[in-house]
Amino acid sequence: MTEAVFQETTAQPRTQSVPLSHLSLELGHLYMEDFEAGPERLREHFAEVRIWLDAARAAAARRTGGRRPRISTCFLIDDYFTRFSTPAELVPVVLAEAERAGLVIDYLARESGCAVADKIELAESVMHRLVESPPPGSYGSRPPVSETGWLPNGQRTPTSRSAMGEVTGWQPPQETAARNHSVFMDVELWSEKEGQRLWSCPFLAAVWQLARLGLLRHLGAPVLAPRPWNGGDFPHDWDLLPPLLQLNASAAPFSAYRTCTLMPNRFLAVEDAVRLVLDQVDVDSGALRQVAERSAREGAAVPAAVAQRATYVFYEEPTDALSHGET
Repeated sequence: MTEAVFQETTAQPRTQSVPLSHLSLELGHLYMEDFEAGPERLREHFAEVRIWLDAARAAAARRTGGRRPRISTCFLIDDYFTRFSTPAELVPVVLAEAERAGLVIDYLARESGCAVADKIELAESVMHRLVESPPPGSYGSRPPVSETGWLPNGQRTPTSRSAMGEVTGWQPPQETAARNHSVFMDVELWSEKEGQRLWSCPFLAAVWQLARLGLLRHLGAPVLAPRPWNGGDFPHDWDLLPPLLQLNASAAPFSAYRTCTLMPNRFLAVEDAVRLVLDQVDVDSGALRQVAERSAREGAAVPAAVAQRATYVFYEEPTDALSHGET
């Protein structure tokens, strides 16, 4: 005798839509060391960003057929790897230096919100959606990314050893989608520190890109939703600052069909790794379908590949500027 299984149709999570701009412009993604260098470092950064801002806006207008595009701006503060000062002291300086350069920051985000926001493990959920593409001829000798924490774009150098333990038969690594020659990458997604998982900068930045592209969902509901700023003082504790704060009440939507990030060229390797991650994320199909349908109706079709929706402008820093890596 078979058992019938009944389920309410409402038990199936419905993918909720989010409002979308044509372009999300990121005006900064700096480390705490940059803020520690003082307002002058921010001043240099925003002066460079201002130069390229008009070009990014013109490109967005061209893609919309000359119509005025909806463009929102955002700024990401690293409070995940290190914490410097307090929001009450730091955020007003950021806003003042942006205004000095003629820029308006619509949305302010904390990088720690890309790991956990509103008690939702965003980075963990994106990690579980990774789909590795094994290269031709691979035989499964490498453990999955869920165990290693490393995500490649191809086949590592195979290691063969003789009975005496000597390495023999060296072969080069191979990119899965190589064109003539390989550009092999292997990206560390997390490390373990004092028994706790520490997500890498490239992986958190990939989560950040998915949020800006309006493609993150939890049980069908949007995540990392902006909260309005009441115009009052900022808190003295980073944990009391919302993960994503809307500073400009009249701003275009935070998420967009495409993103453009304006940043120093020392972030180039990090963002290459971000695109590798985006290429291997099984993005929520409902969210993808909503974006495709809405952008097509507006005559602003987007690339099928999520990574191709993210663009960058890397500017050259002054020779005396600080060059920092992830801490």
